[in-house]
Amino acid sequence: MRRQNLALVMAAVADAGPLSRAAVAGRTGLTRAAVSSLVDELMTAGLVAERGPAPSGRVGRPGSALGPDPAGPAGLGLEVGVRHLAACLVDLTGTVRATARADHAPQDRDPADVLRQLADMAQELMDSHPSPTAGAALAVPGLVTPDGVVAHAPNLGWRQVPAAALLAERLPGVPLTVDNEANLGAQAERWLGTGCADAVHVSAEAGIGAALLVGGRLFRGVRGFAGELGHVPVHPDGEPCACGSRGCLERYAGAAAVVRAAGLREPAGDRVADLARRAARGEEPVLAALERAGVALGTALAGVVNLVDPAAVVLGGAYAELGDWLLPGMRREIRARVAVRPWDPGALTVSALGRRGPVLGAAMLTVRGVIEDPARYASAVAAR
Repeated sequence: MRRQNLALVMAAVADAGPLSRAAVAGRTGLTRAAVSSLVDELMTAGLVAERGPAPSGRVGRPGSALGPDPAGPAGLGLEVGVRHLAACLVDLTGTVRATARADHAPQDRDPADVLRQLADMAQELMDSHPSPTAGAALAVPGLVTPDGVVAHAPNLGWRQVPAAALLAERLPGVPLTVDNEANLGAQAERWLGTGCADAVHVSAEAGIGAALLVGGRLFRGVRGFAGELGHVPVHPDGEPCACGSRGCLERYAGAAAVVRAAGLREPAGDRVADLARRAARGEEPVLAALERAGVALGTALAGVVNLVDPAAVVLGGAYAELGDWLLPGMRREIRARVAVRPWDPGALTVSALGRRGPVLGAAMLTVRGVIEDPARYASAVAAR
């Protein structure tokens, strides 16, 4: 019971704070005496801090405002992208405290070397930040098993890579989770973006993934591999795909496909940024290629909308930078193909988090774990 009450108080302070002890009691239904005892326990664990007087609108001395302790434990977010590595630390308030990013070409390197470099980046961040690290999560663009093995990440060239075990060797004592980047991007959108609890989040760069939030929880499928939107066929007799099928969405809306359709050479740097610059200049072949990609995305997503009836569809990842040119075709196709049920075109939006979504979601996964079960964190600290 005490564990549940600690979580109730922590969630109230984190999600609605700053609040006085009396306000926390009102929100949770607990007595003021119980709240005071629980708050003392959370403060001792370094999870809650006083932030000055709390406005009450009443005559008399105001109580102290309580909020998550910004000097408390931080969440470490890690990401292996197709062309970059990223790491960040996020505190209990959801504030990003430190970031690091490096370009890389994973196809030309051993996965263990890539993860060693990422772990070194993470260690430098932790060394520079005084707060303890409560845990870490790694975002990867591929299929991940529950034990942290990257079963298949085609755009990285990875198969059966024990990512969690390799990282644990370099980051001893830091609890680790590995998940698909679209899943973590969707959770970042839930916690730091729109806040929508029932949504489809599309995350795209080289490949195209999706995540489905239902009641604020991820729908993962039987084996945890749900969300492979990039391999939904939009032209069943279309172009052959590397997955062995034909007409997959990635062959029409992946970044490489857009570059190819625009008649461009593969740029040496960031292909999405290059496409955005060219589109902003009004280059007709690029605009036509993005229109084609938007139509393909809309065709695939219309099926998703018809099947699961989400409140929102969010375009995230690198493709958020191309939203101005992708959304018109997407909206047109969804409107035309979702004809038997109401659909608000405004429900299709672009994430403000953009490319930062997966690494932020990875860091917030730990932060939310502490907020939702502070007793577990306090016990782990006491056991060290």
